[in-house]
Amino acid sequence: MLTNNLNDKFRFFCREHGYEINKHQIKIIYQLNKFINPTNSILNYIFQSKKKSCFYLQGNVGVGKTMIANFIYDQVSIKKTRLHFNEFMINFHDFRHHNKNDNSIITFVKNLKVKYDLIYLDEFQVTNIVDAMILGKLFEIIFLFNIKVIITTNTKLVDLYKDGLQREKFLPFISILAENSIQKELLVDDDYRLQMKNKFKRIFFPINEKSTFRINKIFRELTRNKIRKEKIINTKGRCFKINDYFEGVVKFNFNDLCNKNLGAEDYINIANECKHVIIQKIPVFDDLNSNQQLRFITLIDIFYEKKILLTLSLQKELKKLSLSKRHFIAFKRTLSRLNEMTANY
Repeated sequence: MLTNNLNDKFRFFCREHGYEINKHQIKIIYQLNKFINPTNSILNYIFQSKKKSCFYLQGNVGVGKTMIANFIYDQVSIKKTRLHFNEFMINFHDFRHHNKNDNSIITFVKNLKVKYDLIYLDEFQVTNIVDAMILGKLFEIIFLFNIKVIITTNTKLVDLYKDGLQREKFLPFISILAENSIQKELLVDDDYRLQMKNKFKRIFFPINEKSTFRINKIFRELTRNKIRKEKIINTKGRCFKINDYFEGVVKFNFNDLCNKNLGAEDYINIANECKHVIIQKIPVFDDLNSNQQLRFITLIDIFYEKKILLTLSLQKELKKLSLSKRHFIAFKRTLSRLNEMTANY
């Protein structure tokens, strides 16, 4: 199924990291490798017009999509980049902002092509109308320039931006992606993140005097002998102030991060300065605070990508933290990641 060399590498990789070797993951690795390194047969030459430019890998939370995409990405020796989807779109908007004389999508993609033959976009999700309106034309030109794209996501292609504002204007993008994509679903019964040992060691609930005492004790231990200073993080003129910054260890209330006008770029810049973040007073989410929930989802996605350790205090235990179905799929991923990010390692 896999070439012997790649098969051996993957098995060694799994043993080295303590991962279960799963036949479904091995099948996807084989297909991903074939997508990136197609055989140069006569049949491929004849049917090259049918070649796909995107590998769209969808699956439930915690089944190993990112793990196997990372594994294949690391084996490839071509011009490539790996980005969280939010970072990719921030790069696009920054380009248009800083190149007003020539900020066309074509110019942006030409610059991409100079640097990359493969773009790997992890945790693909569309949550705002600005990105939704742009993606169709952007990806159409990316495929025109023969840049290969790997996408990992929890969302089926047909369900992207579901119930989003003016979704009818987003549907052409779905058609473009469907036409140019190999769509695969990774089917694994278990969420591997939930199997991590000691996964509740740094999650405290409910919010009361006892849990606050334990959080503060952890903070004192983490910051012992570290230098305290004030840090200002500037994002396009927006200043975010951290009063108590201890060499990468910080403590926030939920409202500091998710009840203010902050977005993905702010969270990326915050994450770049942090190693361990304590977030206190995380509420139960419902339809009334769904905007704050969406910011929290984005925050955790970025912190996860940046490998930030977390300690949390919650109004209720994780599985009871959301009463809303508005962000159900995305928040399921968030809960899975929180289990891993708060594990006692």
